[in-house]
Amino acid sequence: MRNITYLLIGSAILIVLLHNIAPEPLLYPKSAKIIASDKYHGVTVSDPYRWLEDDNSLQTKAWVEKQNAFTSSYLRRIPYRRKIEKRLKELWDYPTHSTPFQKGNKIYFYKNEGLQNQSVLYVQDTPNSEARIFLNPNNFSKDGTVALGGIYFSNDNRYMGYAIQRAGSDWREFYVLDVATGQLLADHLKWLKFSGMSWCGEGFYYNAFPKPTEGDELSASNENSKVFYHRLETKQEQDELIFFDPKTPRVSPYPSTTDDGRFLMLYRSKGTYGQSLAVKDLSKPGTSFIPIVTDYSSEISIIDHIDGQLLAITDRNTPNRKVILIDLENPNESSWKTVINEQEHVLTNLNLVGNKLFAHYMVDIVSEWSIYDLDGNRVGDVNLPGAGISSGFKGNKDQMVTWYSFQSIVRPPIIYQYDIESGVSSLYQSSMAKFDQESFVLKQEFYSSRDGTKIPIFIAHKRDLHIDSQRPTLLYAYGGFNIPIRPYFNKTLSIILENDGVYAMANLRGGGEYGEEWHQSGMLENKQNVFDDFIAASEYLITAGYTSPTKLAIRGGSNGGLLIGAVLNQRPDLFRVAFPEVGVMDMLRYEKFTIGWAWAVEYGSVIERNHFNNLYRYSPLHNIRSGEYYPSVLIYTADHDDRVVPAHSFKYAASMQNAQAGVAPILIRIGTSAGHGAGKPTQKRIEEYAEKWAFMFYEMGVEI
Repeated sequence: MRNITYLLIGSAILIVLLHNIAPEPLLYPKSAKIIASDKYHGVTVSDPYRWLEDDNSLQTKAWVEKQNAFTSSYLRRIPYRRKIEKRLKELWDYPTHSTPFQKGNKIYFYKNEGLQNQSVLYVQDTPNSEARIFLNPNNFSKDGTVALGGIYFSNDNRYMGYAIQRAGSDWREFYVLDVATGQLLADHLKWLKFSGMSWCGEGFYYNAFPKPTEGDELSASNENSKVFYHRLETKQEQDELIFFDPKTPRVSPYPSTTDDGRFLMLYRSKGTYGQSLAVKDLSKPGTSFIPIVTDYSSEISIIDHIDGQLLAITDRNTPNRKVILIDLENPNESSWKTVINEQEHVLTNLNLVGNKLFAHYMVDIVSEWSIYDLDGNRVGDVNLPGAGISSGFKGNKDQMVTWYSFQSIVRPPIIYQYDIESGVSSLYQSSMAKFDQESFVLKQEFYSSRDGTKIPIFIAHKRDLHIDSQRPTLLYAYGGFNIPIRPYFNKTLSIILENDGVYAMANLRGGGEYGEEWHQSGMLENKQNVFDDFIAASEYLITAGYTSPTKLAIRGGSNGGLLIGAVLNQRPDLFRVAFPEVGVMDMLRYEKFTIGWAWAVEYGSVIERNHFNNLYRYSPLHNIRSGEYYPSVLIYTADHDDRVVPAHSFKYAASMQNAQAGVAPILIRIGTSAGHGAGKPTQKRIEEYAEKWAFMFYEMGVEI
């Protein structure tokens, strides 16, 4: 243990020395300090860069231009950035296929030839017939910045609705296609967000926020959501209002229907976790919504119905989730029938296909599929090709063939066809990835966090790599919102692995890897556990001999960006490079923008004193220390991010640049015509990752 301590101290001293012998500090673009403050529970908190919250001001626009120019100037000094970009294009340039799915008597899948900005939706008459283009999102815009946001087939599969998203924004527009002819209908709905199309009859249900004031589209708080019904071939202004409660502007309703359109479910949520549920039987005109769950303390989701009884998955009083049947004639919770009991491992998905229930469990993060009959009797398991991640098994009740994929960090996705009657899997689509999976190894190890909790971590590297404590290493994590971080294949990581690097992914508390208890142990007042878990992961990689503080990079996005910002303040000595991406950095004002208020169930609200004290204690923006030697930091955000508004990263970057005592760069890249990440064109992704990995290697002093 003493040797480990000496190693950490020595590495920290080396980092400081490296910073100190550099020619001179960087001259960052000026970020003016303007007096602004808020008072919370008797505590005055200054906010000198608040002016950067105004994304429409000329001053902010000028600041963004100068920061982007400064970042570009710095990155141009890296001699192998273009080399990395060229290699990424090579790695990207092969056809990829999504898992097929069946609608009616047609089979659909997405395909990307390699370097297409957006994947194309294809249709087949049979699995072996020639595929033809059904919808090509690359035609939505010349630069690929208009993306397909989702597709929604009508109950009879006669129509397909689809959503588009412009420049990465969460705002959506709806269109409708005639499936037989491929022709667009006149229907065009605007100013939708966090909504799908729930079909019933000759139309669909959806939820929408009020149209924002001009100029505030990307920052104004999203409140007062309403549920509407849209009838085909009518104007959006004529849509029927189905539900709205003006007394609860921050309780969002959203509709859903069963596959046959018989039942309408009305969910209501105060935030990102917990929902109420009411159901209406649309086959009985004049009936009202029947309440099923009236509080917001648990999750429940209707899968479909079986002979009029609602099949649902829920974590109500069962943190690892169970499967139930609800009879609307007797909907009280005490009368719910358990179909599949809560298991040792968390149930993440349930699909009803071919009159079988396909249940997906996470067993130490990797996939297992169990098959049940409709009475809840376990009738088999899917024999997966190894330890990895599997998704799919979607379809209709009467469908006897389905598909699934399998992958891991070092295994590109492969698609299998599954015969439900025989239980036999057969190869459907092999991978054409330019990745020699036999040359690399993926391990899962466990380490102890500060309080002794065992935390899983996946580690990938070359099979014959010499582990000598000097491997350039990237550690990634998220740790929040009940979202499991799983070892999916990511072609961009080839750059790190090919160059004798190590990639690690830690499964921190706050995520969904081990059910709701695991989630709650990393939220609200327990949020520090997440940071402790990440710091312990970093120390584990060092003490296990994979890397050192001078060769360790860390990365996280959104809530993961918050994570990176927090640990940089708590342990700046532990890292050489950091990538806080689209992060929630101002924990005292996050509720004021777009959908930020919905995160209060996860983080807590400054309205409550105990939550304020906790948020103030770890908020990345408010715990930056002037005169600190911070490692090299490359911050990412985008001009159309209306999920986590770029003001978070703007203020954070200005504060970090002002505080930095050393010469390690604090840079920010503000993407244009881009948002929180979804739908980003391939070319933009290649350019971004080329910058990212070049910066990482350069700041570590690694030549490639």
